[in-house]
Amino acid sequence: QVQLVESGGGSVQAGGSLRLSCVISGLTDGNKCLGWFRLAPGKEREGVASIYTDDGTPYLAGFVKGRFTTSQDGAKNTVYLQMDNLGTEDTAKYYCGIKEARAGSNSCAVWLRYANWGPGTQVTVSS
Repeated sequence: QVQLVESGGGSVQAGGSLRLSCVISGLTDGNKCLGWFRLAPGKEREGVASIYTDDGTPYLAGFVKGRFTTSQDGAKNTVYLQMDNLGTEDTAKYYCGIKEARAGSNSCAVWLRYANWGPGTQVTVSS
């Protein structure tokens, strides 16, 4: 069973930065997408960014493009979400999930079928 654990959240003022980490254990195969999602009170879960684990290709939701990016370490055991120029609208609990890239790497940009969610890490941005 693949397990994911997020960390790196905290409180930051608007305009600040945070880097979230997602540690992956139990992964035995390639061709995976690792996705970052967030959930704020009163809102539905939304996809933020994803990465194709075979080559590290990132995919970013339009509302974070230019501010956030995602990457992975060489061992593919940790995926990072670098968040710059944070705004109050980014306040949410952030989760990572994983899925098979069954239709190729571009499948990672489709915010469906992600599973094995970690416990999440809270990001709070103050104005």
